[in-house]
Amino acid sequence: MIRKSGIFLLTASLLISLSVNTSIVNANESKKSIVNKKFSNSTNLLLAGLSKNSINNGLLEKQVTATGVTNALAKLPGDSNPLITHKFGADPFAMVYNGRVYVYMSSDKFEYDRTGNIINNDYSNIKTISVISSSDMVNWTDCGEIPVAGPSGIAKWAANSWAPAAVHKVINGKDKFFLYFANSGGGIGVLTADSPIGPWTDPLGQAIVTTNTPGVGNVPWLFDPAAFIDDDGSGYLYFGGGIPGGQYPTQAQIANPKTARVIRLSSDMIHTVGNAAVIDSPFMLEDSGINKYNGKYYYSYCSNFSGTHPAGSPTPGTIAYMTSNNPMGPFTYKGTFLNNPGSFFGVGGNNHHDIFQFNNQWYVVYHAQTLGKAMGITKGYRSPMINKLSYNPDGSINNVTEDMKGVPQVANLNPYVRTEAETIGWNGGISTEKCQAPGSMVSSVNMDVTNINNGDWLAVSKADFGNGAKSFKANIASTVGGQIEIHLDSIDGQVIGKLNVTPTGGAQQWKIMQCNVQSVSGVHNIFFKFTGNSSQNLFNIDYWQFN
Repeated sequence: MIRKSGIFLLTASLLISLSVNTSIVNANESKKSIVNKKFSNSTNLLLAGLSKNSINNGLLEKQVTATGVTNALAKLPGDSNPLITHKFGADPFAMVYNGRVYVYMSSDKFEYDRTGNIINNDYSNIKTISVISSSDMVNWTDCGEIPVAGPSGIAKWAANSWAPAAVHKVINGKDKFFLYFANSGGGIGVLTADSPIGPWTDPLGQAIVTTNTPGVGNVPWLFDPAAFIDDDGSGYLYFGGGIPGGQYPTQAQIANPKTARVIRLSSDMIHTVGNAAVIDSPFMLEDSGINKYNGKYYYSYCSNFSGTHPAGSPTPGTIAYMTSNNPMGPFTYKGTFLNNPGSFFGVGGNNHHDIFQFNNQWYVVYHAQTLGKAMGITKGYRSPMINKLSYNPDGSINNVTEDMKGVPQVANLNPYVRTEAETIGWNGGISTEKCQAPGSMVSSVNMDVTNINNGDWLAVSKADFGNGAKSFKANIASTVGGQIEIHLDSIDGQVIGKLNVTPTGGAQQWKIMQCNVQSVSGVHNIFFKFTGNSSQNLFNIDYWQFN
């Protein structure tokens, strides 16, 4: 990170929306100048004139109709990438808890110039962390946004909340959750909670890692944390990035920046212990990752875009990895496994990832501009993606194939339990918001589906009806009313029921509504199609359930 006239410039390569096919830039060039340089000649924006007035409240799906029978963008029925499309999400980090995968992300949102036109993402307005979760890897529940930074945030001392990492640990017989985040490039903060979705608190009132932390004073970028708890309960925090040498680093500094760090965490997970150790990761730039496989510790990171990368070194913007017999290192370089997303999706940018295991299968989550590309707006707004990851018998990692197909569903959805309406396999037109009705996991944390207009829809994948369903109910709030058509297998598939929605007296005045359905059994995709005569938001949905 650079100081200029006493102001921290946002220089992290986390912020660098550059393509691997474009010219190499100085590692410490300011973020905004890099972004502007990379997109100043862009001519393929289908919606270059899209304005703030035409995209309100995150109504991404309403702006473009994709080829096909639905207006789904990016994530088409049958695919599992990107994980969500009703909003953006970057820098994903996965935590497995109680049979679910929770993914924590930087909350990318459209930014606008003074005339209301969308501009390049400069990441300075990211002050919340988005959370989604799934038990099947295809249907993802929007768990809301954590208000982390700024005057109205939980950590009021922080200016931003980038690149989160989360872990859970049993302390004094109780599950505790820890969420680490980057305050821009200037330090690492930590929040705590009693559930994976909050509510969260700031236990320190300041950063857990700063330039005063032993062993990190010369690290240019104190960001991109990765938290890890070993089998013995010991905690570790990995972080750092950037290239030393100022504006004109030498090739030696580019090749061996030595700006990655690992430090022990105290038993309470909110303090550091001792000195941070250097991780000598070749061509390191950002994005620390850590996982354990067959007794070895795998440290992974994103390579930089500068200088010359000779044969045997990671190519620019690629995820590389190292191994060690100790979580504190030293680590030995092994190779790469995740190419820059530009090589798969035709639009590049920075590369950010996390490796995790769920139901005996290894996965990697990462981000790419797939939703932005579908909208014709490749200006640095990123979406979470997932693909399988595999190891060879010698412990090396196979190259990951990134695609829109994603991963198969690992479990069927149970339609006979409360299902949050914001559990989405695919959708067209809807968005989500904070809900005033009590939540199912935590009373004070709940979301609902909103911005529902005539013709909008959402769908869930592979619901197992067993021997048959007889009725359907949903918790709904409405000032207008409308109808929910329940289709099987496609948006125009068999209609098994229609729920008439009547006004409840307010957009947060909730009422259970119910209808009978034709007897249905077996496994089906469920498409909920919304209809109504008003141009206003027809209704909001908290949750639904078949009986």
